[in-house]
Amino acid sequence: METFPEPHPGTGPAAEVTVYEVGPRDGLQAEETVVPTATKVELVHRLHAAGLRTVEVTSFVPPRWVPQLADAEEVLGAVAGLPDARLPVLVPNIRGLERALSAGAREVAVVVSATEAFARANLGTGREEAVVRAEAVLALAAEHGVAARGYVSMAFGDPWEGRVAPRQVVPLVERLWTAGCARVSLGDTIGVATPAHVRALLTVLAGSEERLALHGHDTYGQALANAAVALEAGVRELDASAGGLGGCPYARSATGNLATEDLLWMLHGQGVSTGVSLPDLAATSAWLAGRLGRPSPSRVVRALTGGSS
Repeated sequence: METFPEPHPGTGPAAEVTVYEVGPRDGLQAEETVVPTATKVELVHRLHAAGLRTVEVTSFVPPRWVPQLADAEEVLGAVAGLPDARLPVLVPNIRGLERALSAGAREVAVVVSATEAFARANLGTGREEAVVRAEAVLALAAEHGVAARGYVSMAFGDPWEGRVAPRQVVPLVERLWTAGCARVSLGDTIGVATPAHVRALLTVLAGSEERLALHGHDTYGQALANAAVALEAGVRELDASAGGLGGCPYARSATGNLATEDLLWMLHGQGVSTGVSLPDLAATSAWLAGRLGRPSPSRVVRALTGGSS
Protein backbone atom coordinates (compact mmCIF):
# COMPACT_ATOMS: atom_id res chain seq x y z
CA MET A 1 0.00 0.00 0.00
CA GLU A 2 1.27 3.50 -0.82
CA THR A 3 2.36 5.52 2.19
CA PHE A 4 2.59 8.86 0.40
CA PRO A 5 0.17 10.66 -1.88
CA GLU A 6 1.44 10.89 -5.44
CA PRO A 7 2.07 14.59 -6.05
CA HIS A 8 1.07 16.29 -9.26
CA PRO A 9 3.25 19.43 -9.32
CA GLY A 10 1.66 22.38 -10.99
CA THR A 11 -1.91 21.31 -10.35
CA GLY A 12 -2.06 22.72 -6.82
CA PRO A 13 -3.25 26.25 -6.16
CA ALA A 14 -0.23 27.27 -4.11
CA ALA A 15 3.47 26.51 -3.87
CA GLU A 16 3.62 26.81 -0.07
CA VAL A 17 1.07 26.78 2.73
CA THR A 18 1.47 27.34 6.46
CA VAL A 19 -0.17 24.65 8.55
CA TYR A 20 -1.17 26.29 11.83
CA GLU A 21 -1.20 23.45 14.36
CA VAL A 22 -3.75 23.86 17.16
CA GLY A 23 -3.71 20.40 18.74
CA PRO A 24 -1.89 21.25 21.99
CA ARG A 25 -4.34 24.05 22.68
CA ASP A 26 -7.64 23.54 20.87
CA GLY A 27 -7.27 19.78 20.90
CA LEU A 28 -6.31 19.13 24.50
CA GLN A 29 -8.61 21.77 26.00
CA ALA A 30 -11.58 19.58 25.07
CA GLU A 31 -10.31 16.46 26.85
CA GLU A 32 -12.43 15.26 29.76
CA THR A 33 -9.35 14.47 31.81
CA VAL A 34 -6.26 16.58 32.32
CA VAL A 35 -3.33 15.48 30.19
CA PRO A 36 -0.04 15.48 32.16
CA THR A 37 2.23 18.44 31.56
CA ALA A 38 5.09 16.19 30.48
CA THR A 39 2.89 14.65 27.78
CA LYS A 40 1.92 18.09 26.48
CA VAL A 41 5.54 19.18 26.34
CA GLU A 42 6.58 16.00 24.54
CA LEU A 43 3.72 16.48 22.08
CA VAL A 44 4.92 19.96 21.15
CA HIS A 45 8.49 18.68 20.74
CA ARG A 46 7.29 15.82 18.53
CA LEU A 47 5.16 18.15 16.39
CA HIS A 48 8.15 20.43 15.91
CA ALA A 49 10.41 17.48 15.05
CA ALA A 50 7.90 16.40 12.40
CA GLY A 51 8.35 19.78 10.72
CA LEU A 52 5.49 21.87 12.09
CA ARG A 53 6.90 25.32 12.73
CA THR A 54 3.71 27.03 13.90
CA VAL A 55 2.21 25.36 16.97
CA GLU A 56 -0.36 27.00 19.24
CA VAL A 57 0.89 25.53 22.47
CA THR A 58 -1.63 26.52 25.15
CA SER A 59 -4.11 29.09 26.42
CA PHE A 60 -3.76 31.48 29.32
CA VAL A 61 -7.38 31.24 30.36
CA PRO A 62 -8.32 31.15 34.04
CA PRO A 63 -7.78 27.57 35.26
CA ARG A 64 -11.33 27.48 36.62
CA TRP A 65 -12.59 27.96 33.04
CA VAL A 66 -10.41 25.33 31.38
CA PRO A 67 -8.58 23.24 33.99
CA GLN A 68 -7.05 21.15 31.21
CA LEU A 69 -4.73 24.09 30.44
CA ALA A 70 -3.95 25.23 33.98
CA ASP A 71 -0.26 24.46 33.37
CA ALA A 72 0.14 27.07 30.62
CA GLU A 73 3.23 28.68 32.16
CA GLU A 74 4.98 25.32 32.58
CA VAL A 75 4.22 24.16 29.05
CA LEU A 76 5.31 27.37 27.36
CA GLY A 77 8.44 27.58 29.48
CA ALA A 78 9.45 24.05 28.53
CA VAL A 79 9.14 24.58 24.77
CA ALA A 80 10.13 28.23 24.39
CA GLY A 81 13.61 27.35 23.17
CA LEU A 82 12.53 25.39 20.11
CA PRO A 83 14.43 26.76 17.09
CA ASP A 84 12.73 28.36 14.11
CA ALA A 85 9.30 28.07 15.71
CA ARG A 86 6.22 30.23 16.10
CA LEU A 87 4.63 29.30 19.42
CA PRO A 88 1.48 31.41 19.77
CA VAL A 89 -0.72 31.18 22.84
CA LEU A 90 -4.37 32.11 23.26
CA VAL A 91 -5.16 34.94 25.68
CA PRO A 92 -8.75 35.82 26.65
CA ASN A 93 -8.18 39.15 28.37
CA ILE A 94 -5.58 41.54 29.77
CA ARG A 95 -4.83 39.28 32.74
CA GLY A 96 -4.23 36.38 30.38
CA LEU A 97 -1.91 38.52 28.29
CA GLU A 98 0.04 39.57 31.37
CA ARG A 99 0.49 35.94 32.36
CA ALA A 100 1.59 35.07 28.83
CA LEU A 101 4.10 37.92 28.70
CA SER A 102 5.55 36.89 32.05
CA ALA A 103 5.95 33.36 30.71
CA GLY A 104 7.84 34.62 27.66
CA ALA A 105 5.19 34.53 24.94
CA ARG A 106 6.21 36.20 21.69
CA GLU A 107 2.94 35.69 19.81
CA VAL A 108 -0.64 35.69 21.07
CA ALA A 109 -4.08 35.02 19.69
CA VAL A 110 -7.39 36.62 20.66
CA VAL A 111 -10.93 35.40 20.10
CA VAL A 112 -14.15 37.24 19.29
CA SER A 113 -17.50 35.78 18.34
CA ALA A 114 -19.68 36.40 15.31
CA THR A 115 -22.75 35.73 17.47
CA GLU A 116 -24.09 37.17 20.68
CA ALA A 117 -25.05 33.81 22.16
CA PHE A 118 -21.61 32.26 21.82
CA ALA A 119 -19.89 35.40 23.06
CA ARG A 120 -21.84 35.11 26.29
CA ALA A 121 -21.34 31.35 26.59
CA ASN A 122 -17.65 31.26 25.65
CA LEU A 123 -16.28 34.71 26.43
CA GLY A 124 -18.48 35.67 29.36
CA THR A 125 -19.60 38.95 27.83
CA GLY A 126 -21.56 40.42 24.93
CA ARG A 127 -20.27 40.32 21.38
CA GLU A 128 -19.37 44.03 21.22
CA GLU A 129 -17.80 43.97 24.66
CA ALA A 130 -15.69 40.99 23.60
CA VAL A 131 -14.37 42.91 20.60
CA VAL A 132 -13.52 45.93 22.74
CA ARG A 133 -11.72 43.64 25.18
CA ALA A 134 -9.77 42.01 22.35
CA GLU A 135 -8.80 45.45 21.02
CA ALA A 136 -7.41 46.36 24.44
CA VAL A 137 -5.40 43.14 24.57
CA LEU A 138 -4.04 43.76 21.08
CA ALA A 139 -3.03 47.32 21.97
CA LEU A 140 -1.05 46.12 24.99
CA ALA A 141 0.51 43.29 22.99
CA ALA A 142 1.69 45.82 20.40
CA GLU A 143 3.28 47.92 23.15
CA HIS A 144 5.34 44.88 24.11
CA GLY A 145 6.27 44.06 20.52
CA VAL A 146 4.29 40.83 20.57
CA ALA A 147 2.78 39.53 17.34
CA ALA A 148 -0.95 38.84 17.28
CA ARG A 149 -3.52 36.74 15.49
CA GLY A 150 -7.31 36.86 15.71
CA TYR A 151 -10.06 34.26 15.64
CA VAL A 152 -13.68 34.91 14.73
CA SER A 153 -15.58 32.03 16.31
CA MET A 154 -18.95 30.89 14.94
CA ALA A 155 -18.14 32.53 11.60
CA PHE A 156 -20.46 30.14 9.75
CA GLY A 157 -23.02 28.85 12.23
CA ASP A 158 -23.98 28.89 15.90
CA PRO A 159 -25.80 26.18 17.90
CA TRP A 160 -28.19 28.76 19.35
CA GLU A 161 -28.56 31.32 16.56
CA GLY A 162 -28.22 29.12 13.48
CA ARG A 163 -26.60 30.10 10.19
CA VAL A 164 -24.30 33.13 10.27
CA ALA A 165 -24.36 35.42 7.23
CA PRO A 166 -21.08 36.76 5.79
CA ARG A 167 -22.17 40.36 6.47
CA GLN A 168 -22.20 39.49 10.19
CA VAL A 169 -18.55 38.40 10.09
CA VAL A 170 -16.84 40.99 7.90
CA PRO A 171 -16.91 43.94 10.34
CA LEU A 172 -15.33 41.79 13.06
CA VAL A 173 -12.53 40.68 10.76
CA GLU A 174 -11.84 44.26 9.77
CA ARG A 175 -11.75 45.45 13.37
CA LEU A 176 -9.25 42.75 14.29
CA TRP A 177 -7.04 43.76 11.38
CA THR A 178 -7.26 47.40 12.40
CA ALA A 179 -6.40 46.51 15.99
CA GLY A 180 -3.19 44.80 14.93
CA CYS A 181 -3.86 41.19 13.97
CA ALA A 182 -1.57 40.12 11.16
CA ARG A 183 -4.02 37.38 10.25
CA VAL A 184 -7.58 36.50 11.20
CA SER A 185 -8.78 32.91 11.25
CA LEU A 186 -12.38 32.25 10.28
CA GLY A 187 -13.71 29.70 12.73
CA ASP A 188 -16.18 27.02 11.74
CA THR A 189 -16.47 26.24 15.44
CA ILE A 190 -19.22 23.63 15.22
CA GLY A 191 -18.33 22.30 11.79
CA VAL A 192 -21.48 23.31 9.91
CA ALA A 193 -19.84 25.18 7.02
CA THR A 194 -20.02 23.89 3.47
CA PRO A 195 -17.74 24.80 0.56
CA ALA A 196 -20.40 27.15 -0.81
CA HIS A 197 -20.64 29.02 2.49
CA VAL A 198 -16.85 29.28 2.77
CA ARG A 199 -16.69 30.56 -0.79
CA ALA A 200 -19.41 33.15 -0.07
CA LEU A 201 -17.56 34.55 2.96
CA LEU A 202 -14.23 34.65 1.14
CA THR A 203 -15.89 36.39 -1.80
CA VAL A 204 -16.95 39.34 0.36
CA LEU A 205 -13.42 39.42 1.80
CA ALA A 206 -11.80 39.13 -1.63
CA GLY A 207 -8.43 40.82 -1.95
CA SER A 208 -7.47 40.08 1.66
CA GLU A 209 -6.85 36.34 1.43
CA GLU A 210 -3.22 36.66 2.55
CA ARG A 211 -4.49 38.06 5.85
CA LEU A 212 -6.96 35.23 6.44
CA ALA A 213 -6.85 31.67 7.73
CA LEU A 214 -9.52 29.00 8.03
CA HIS A 215 -10.21 27.02 11.20
CA GLY A 216 -12.42 24.04 10.48
CA HIS A 217 -14.11 21.39 12.58
CA ASP A 218 -15.22 18.15 10.96
CA THR A 219 -18.64 17.59 12.54
CA TYR A 220 -20.33 16.95 9.18
CA GLY A 221 -17.26 15.74 7.31
CA GLN A 222 -16.82 18.99 5.38
CA ALA A 223 -13.61 20.37 6.91
CA LEU A 224 -11.22 19.11 4.23
CA ALA A 225 -13.47 20.24 1.37
CA ASN A 226 -13.77 23.64 3.02
CA ALA A 227 -9.99 23.88 3.33
CA ALA A 228 -9.64 23.07 -0.38
CA VAL A 229 -12.01 25.91 -1.26
CA ALA A 230 -10.07 28.33 0.95
CA LEU A 231 -6.82 27.25 -0.67
CA GLU A 232 -8.21 27.80 -4.15
CA ALA A 233 -9.40 31.25 -3.10
CA GLY A 234 -5.89 32.26 -2.03
CA VAL A 235 -5.85 31.56 1.70
CA ARG A 236 -2.34 30.46 2.65
CA GLU A 237 -2.70 29.52 6.31
CA LEU A 238 -4.90 26.61 7.38
CA ASP A 239 -5.60 25.54 10.96
CA ALA A 240 -5.55 21.86 11.85
CA SER A 241 -5.10 19.57 14.83
CA ALA A 242 -2.81 16.55 14.91
CA GLY A 243 -4.88 13.40 14.81
CA GLY A 244 -8.13 15.35 14.60
CA LEU A 245 -8.18 16.16 18.32
CA GLY A 246 -10.43 18.86 19.60
CA GLY A 247 -13.83 20.32 20.13
CA CYS A 248 -15.05 23.23 22.15
CA PRO A 249 -15.84 23.11 25.87
CA TYR A 250 -18.53 25.77 25.39
CA ALA A 251 -20.25 24.33 22.31
CA ARG A 252 -21.09 20.69 22.91
CA SER A 253 -22.08 20.13 19.29
CA ALA A 254 -18.50 20.82 18.20
CA THR A 255 -16.40 17.76 17.37
CA GLY A 256 -12.77 17.41 16.42
CA ASN A 257 -10.79 19.81 14.32
CA LEU A 258 -9.68 19.05 10.80
CA ALA A 259 -6.93 16.45 11.24
CA THR A 260 -3.51 17.79 10.30
CA GLU A 261 -2.62 14.50 8.63
CA ASP A 262 -5.74 14.57 6.45
CA LEU A 263 -4.91 18.12 5.40
CA LEU A 264 -1.30 17.19 4.64
CA TRP A 265 -2.35 14.24 2.49
CA MET A 266 -4.41 16.60 0.34
CA LEU A 267 -1.76 19.32 0.20
CA HIS A 268 1.12 17.00 -0.59
CA GLY A 269 -0.95 15.32 -3.29
CA GLN A 270 -1.31 18.70 -4.96
CA GLY A 271 2.41 19.36 -4.82
CA VAL A 272 2.02 21.98 -2.09
CA SER A 273 5.06 22.45 0.14
CA THR A 274 4.48 22.35 3.91
CA GLY A 275 7.83 21.23 5.29
CA VAL A 276 6.09 18.57 7.42
CA SER A 277 6.86 14.84 7.46
CA LEU A 278 3.51 13.11 7.20
CA PRO A 279 4.76 9.70 8.46
CA ASP A 280 6.42 11.32 11.48
CA LEU A 281 3.31 13.32 12.29
CA ALA A 282 1.05 10.28 11.96
CA ALA A 283 3.35 8.39 14.33
CA THR A 284 3.06 11.25 16.82
CA SER A 285 -0.73 11.20 16.64
CA ALA A 286 -0.73 7.42 17.10
CA TRP A 287 1.51 7.87 20.15
CA LEU A 288 -0.84 10.49 21.62
CA ALA A 289 -3.90 8.37 20.88
CA GLY A 290 -2.29 5.65 22.95
CA ARG A 291 -1.78 8.06 25.81
CA LEU A 292 -5.42 9.13 25.60
CA GLY A 293 -6.63 5.56 25.39
CA ARG A 294 -8.62 5.76 22.18
CA PRO A 295 -8.07 5.53 18.41
CA SER A 296 -7.26 8.60 16.39
CA PRO A 297 -10.26 9.90 14.41
CA SER A 298 -7.97 10.76 11.49
CA ARG A 299 -8.39 8.44 8.52
CA VAL A 300 -4.85 9.15 7.35
CA VAL A 301 -3.39 8.35 10.76
CA ARG A 302 -5.22 5.06 10.82
CA ALA A 303 -4.14 4.25 7.26
CA LEU A 304 -0.47 5.06 7.83
CA THR A 305 -0.25 3.30 11.17
CA GLY A 306 -2.17 0.20 10.17
CA GLY A 307 -5.16 1.17 12.27
CA SER A 308 -3.15 0.52 15.42
CA SER A 309 -3.69 4.01 16.80
